[in-house]
Amino acid sequence: MSLTSLTSLDVTGFYALLRREVLRFVRRPRNTFVPPFITNVLYFSVFGVILGERIDEIAGVPYILFILPGLIVLGAVSNAFENASFSIFHGRWNRYIEEALTSPLSYSSMVGAYVLSSATRGVLVGALVALIGAFFTSVGVARPFYLVAFMLVITLLFAGLGVVGGLWADDFDDLTMMNQFILRPLVFFGGVFYSLNEIPETFQQASLLNPMVYMVNGVRYGFLGVTEVDPNLSLGVLTALTLGVVALNVVLFRRGYGLTD
Repeated sequence: MSLTSLTSLDVTGFYALLRREVLRFVRRPRNTFVPPFITNVLYFSVFGVILGERIDEIAGVPYILFILPGLIVLGAVSNAFENASFSIFHGRWNRYIEEALTSPLSYSSMVGAYVLSSATRGVLVGALVALIGAFFTSVGVARPFYLVAFMLVITLLFAGLGVVGGLWADDFDDLTMMNQFILRPLVFFGGVFYSLNEIPETFQQASLLNPMVYMVNGVRYGFLGVTEVDPNLSLGVLTALTLGVVALNVVLFRRGYGLTD
């Protein structure tokens, strides 16, 4: 078989796997979009409206607008991670992932399809959260390039981390543990509901070790033009981390980690 034929086959297989993974969550809107819709309506109602009326402006913007980027990050990365980890683990559990493994697809194409489909879900949920926020406050985009760049990078990063989680997990409880006890605490302590300038110096320095701080501030910079960390440095570091995690995904697939007995 010629190199051109192999390339065409790989592209076709990549598209087929990507399409299957996207349709898997699009066809189940009650599981994909309804939970974040309800959750974020509650967040905006309680934190943005009720609590926001009792809090002065933060960084020169109303509190409800200040928390919007953080809630978008929370919804986007959570769904990107959950989609990738569940898809990989469910495929292992029911052994239909073997169909992809025995196909002529390259490992990079397999990983690319799983990561890109999960990142797509993250971006869609992030857009949904932004739409919900628009019903509670005026939403503008101050730095479109940074907003798009950070949303792509953080969803791809957590989709890649989700692939690692899906390969590592031994049962569904492991997936729940990773999301509830690792991911969400990092988000809530990542400056979603508060400014770093409002906490003691010691905690400020400790917060800088949390990668969520850079993600939340990056998206906040895209929406509001306000940030407490250098957006260029944050974007560069997160991009490098994303490339490293996706490369790790390819290595794990090639070695059969979690995929073969």
